[in-house]
Amino acid sequence: MPRNYGFGRADEATHPDSMRATLSEFLSTFIFVFAGEGSVLALGKMYRDEALTASSLALIALAHALALFAAVSASFNVSGGHINPAVTFGALVGGRISLIRAIYYWIAQLLGAVLASLLLRLATSGMRPAGFAVAAGVGDMNALVMEIVMTFGLMYTVYATAIDPKRGTMSTIAPLAIGLIVGANILVGGPYEGASMNPARAFGPALVGWRWKNHWIYWLGPFVGAAIASIIYEFGVIQADAPPHHPHHQPLAPADY
Repeated sequence: MPRNYGFGRADEATHPDSMRATLSEFLSTFIFVFAGEGSVLALGKMYRDEALTASSLALIALAHALALFAAVSASFNVSGGHINPAVTFGALVGGRISLIRAIYYWIAQLLGAVLASLLLRLATSGMRPAGFAVAAGVGDMNALVMEIVMTFGLMYTVYATAIDPKRGTMSTIAPLAIGLIVGANILVGGPYEGASMNPARAFGPALVGWRWKNHWIYWLGPFVGAAIASIIYEFGVIQADAPPHHPHHQPLAPADY
């Protein structure tokens, strides 16, 4: 059965574990966005007059995969390694995290992304963060569907490797699997609409670089994709496999995977 649907425990808002988890999400999101957006700016610095090429796309995908692998690994045992408001939303939809913990994570993730973008602008002598944009010839609905499908794949991977109670030793490769699916999806969606899959990754550069065109796609798409994956895995995989519920079984803590 899903763990918990509710606002959260009375002491959760001020509990030291909540503070540590929130700080972990802030710092890990900062690490991820700094490296991810930084790779885009670095390639723009080196190849200022060139359009996106296959090699630069592969390098951007690799940078995001490696940075997310590191960021999830660094926070996995503290906060669950969400590093993404859409992943947090998926966990909330599946009853795997309380609402108050989700709100804390969302705030931390957005602030981490903004700080990373600000420091990138400072460190690169004022280079404007690029963020994400829908490519010419690609419709808004095409881009939205792309974000939904890619984030579905990301959230399904998170559920299978990090959340599923029967994951066993699979949790040891969860950060790697999560980083790899993001890198692979960037190779797919990058030329069309940038392949965000992460509202915080989109929001920080958009705010600092003041690029808001089609920004709603990078919120709605990931949230819808994550919710669909959570519902399918939580109710179609986990519960279909779950043993009969015993009234004396104690639910696991709502903040932990």
